[in-house]
Amino acid sequence: MAKKRLPSPEHADTLSLNALRSLVTGLLERSQQAEARLEKREVHNIQLREENAALRLDNTRLKLENQRLRDEIARLKNLPPRPPFRASGMDKATDSKPGDQQPSKKKPRGPKLDVKRVSRQEILRINAPAGSRFKGYKSVYVRDLVLKAELVHYRRECWVTPDGKTVLAALPAGIIGGYGANLRRLCLMLHAQGQVTTARLTTLLNDIGLDISKRQIVRLLTRQLDGFVAEDAAVLHAGLVSSSYVTVDDTGARHSHNPCYATHIGGPNFTVFRTTKSKSRLNFLSLLRGGYQDYVLNDAAFEYLKERRADAAVTAGLRALEPQRFCNQVPFLAHLADKGINIFDRQEIGTLAEAGLWGAIRHHGLVGNMVIVSDDAGQFRVGNHALCWVHGERLLQKLMPATAKEERMLTMVRDLVWRFYKALKAYKQNPYPQSAPAFRRRFDRIFTLRTGYEALDKLLERLHRRKNELLKVLEHPDIPLHTNASENDLRTFVTKRKISGGTMSEDGRVARDVMLGLMKTCQKLGLSFYHFLGDRLGIGKGHAVPPLPAIILARA
Repeated sequence: MAKKRLPSPEHADTLSLNALRSLVTGLLERSQQAEARLEKREVHNIQLREENAALRLDNTRLKLENQRLRDEIARLKNLPPRPPFRASGMDKATDSKPGDQQPSKKKPRGPKLDVKRVSRQEILRINAPAGSRFKGYKSVYVRDLVLKAELVHYRRECWVTPDGKTVLAALPAGIIGGYGANLRRLCLMLHAQGQVTTARLTTLLNDIGLDISKRQIVRLLTRQLDGFVAEDAAVLHAGLVSSSYVTVDDTGARHSHNPCYATHIGGPNFTVFRTTKSKSRLNFLSLLRGGYQDYVLNDAAFEYLKERRADAAVTAGLRALEPQRFCNQVPFLAHLADKGINIFDRQEIGTLAEAGLWGAIRHHGLVGNMVIVSDDAGQFRVGNHALCWVHGERLLQKLMPATAKEERMLTMVRDLVWRFYKALKAYKQNPYPQSAPAFRRRFDRIFTLRTGYEALDKLLERLHRRKNELLKVLEHPDIPLHTNASENDLRTFVTKRKISGGTMSEDGRVARDVMLGLMKTCQKLGLSFYHFLGDRLGIGKGHAVPPLPAIILARA
């Protein structure tokens, strides 16, 4: 049946009354149908928005549940939990662009810098046709490596003195257990810097033609390292005395089948690693004490107790007219027991031991006004402390907004933080102390925002409470805004852990920490680790390397 068409409203003047009534009725019907369709579409849109919000919530719950399952799997496998987020990219994104800086001049092309160190020269001849004229030589420099096994037979003179004593000619320096210093240097370098396992070292050396066992390689890597251990301890002492700042971090480290922790302490010119069973604040303070073993109750120790809100009565009972120094932990605990303190109360004795360590640190002139930059781990929050901005911004990235409005608020706040961080980086390059109040006011405006997103508002409030630690760069423009240096140094340690696993003996643990620390220190000082090993083993002819602590102090 054909649909009845309404008369056109353009010729309404010629229509009859009934036709006009039918036209108006039809228009009203069309309008009502259009309104009905709009209402239905609006209801459908509302349903879609509600379903979208529900899906966002479900997605957030699934992400959290997935992360909990991943963490549980990692716990059962004795692995550290994986972070539920990617790197923020804030630091690289806020770097100045290449166009903002003056273009660097290209290095002039020319002869290589090492052509003066030619070890041998050979003349390559050719059978030229008769009648040819000699036109000289064309030089080509070829860099090569000669690696071969040697078995040296030393015949040592043996004499008997008139009084009956036997005198034997000394072996060359560096020979240990029938193996020379060059072999030991190669093993130390490949194991520490090249991340080569002892099993692969054994295969490599045997393939070259050297008859050596894996056990002997382990001895070369872990025994008779007293000189290296002493220099590593001196590096830490020199760094704590001279550096204006250190960045600190830690990571897991297996030792003797038990979970331990490797703590990194590094400055602009040094790096040290220390593996211990704990990563508490007490452990960190014992590392900051350097190689000393004493405890000191002085003004610095009692100031520390005041900051930690220790019992005033206990503090008053420990005070004396002169500073009290104890050679190690045993007399220190005995002194506390004599004062009526329960030395088996871990919480109370822990705070007092921390104070004794802090007093010893100050007594020996370590740390001083040095800034300690960390990722907000509680054990590192001592002394003149600064927070890592990258880790602070990472907390924003970890938030999981459930609605579009929450996502917009989070994006806005992250943009404000990135812009502020970029301004701080510009301040570091050209410090202007008069602008510090403006930075503080801008910080307050950002971190006192209230967006209506509860989790975001709580995080902003939490970060605002750490204002002084986040803005420490305004007082010390030379400190970094992040702990990337520590994470980069620890990456070497983590790679070592993944390739070689943990350590079993104390010699192995000390060797791993010391050699990785000395290697990283040489890199920061611009020194060759290979030449450093050769000089310390007595075979570095022409490549003398001064003591690393002396270089660190000279560059302070």
